[in-house]
Amino acid sequence: MAQGFAVFAGVAPEVIQASAREAESLGYTSFWVNHPGPTDGLAALGVAARVTRGLALGIGVIPLHTRGPESIVQGVRDHALPLDRVLLGVGSPNPGSLARVRTGVAALRSQLSTRVVVAALGPKMCHLAGEVADGVLFNWLTPDYARQAAEWVRAGAAAARRRPPTLYAYVRLAVGPGAGERLAQEGARYAAIPAYGAHFERMGVKPEATAIAAMTAADVPKALAAWRGAVDEVVVRAITAQDTVDDHLALVRAARA
Repeated sequence: MAQGFAVFAGVAPEVIQASAREAESLGYTSFWVNHPGPTDGLAALGVAARVTRGLALGIGVIPLHTRGPESIVQGVRDHALPLDRVLLGVGSPNPGSLARVRTGVAALRSQLSTRVVVAALGPKMCHLAGEVADGVLFNWLTPDYARQAAEWVRAGAAAARRRPPTLYAYVRLAVGPGAGERLAQEGARYAAIPAYGAHFERMGVKPEATAIAAMTAADVPKALAAWRGAVDEVVVRAITAQDTVDDHLALVRAARA
């Protein structure tokens, strides 16, 4: 199972640089940031690009209802992102999510020769991602539900007579009580978003059931082992007690032990 590492795009540049360098040196296959509102994830990804050589660079994900394809293309070019390494993640909430993602992916493909990843929660978006995307990014889900979602993606790919896209899953990881508290807070924020609230209800679990809250670094590998066979690549999303370089490097190392 391939493994990526993800950080919050709003952390200090030195945290992004140190985490990306360490991830590449330890054999991770990808490094990701998110795109949280006013913070430009493409700029944060550019910071990681400048200190790495072969690591795939993912953004998970840019919401197409607030930033359209033309702006995304310009951002990729402005920050000189290496197209052969970029995993360009996009998504959209309802209403109109399916049409917006379909047309958005087509528009991006017409201007950028990079891999496009679609964020998917429910069966309809999973099916669409199977039809049009190079990758699918799952978020806040259990390994068992990821296996079900993978079937929806494969059905979409089969309907379009194309090879199934690569399956990625964001798995939040916290080690220690301080980080665990931040993980619980983040889960509560997501549960309050209607689309995610419906997602958790559909799975029949609370947000924390989809994440890893470990007491010590030694507990992390066993917890990650539950994901083997569920997706092609697990992307460990760092949740730290403090947004320091040391806290992030500890997680990078713990997840590769």
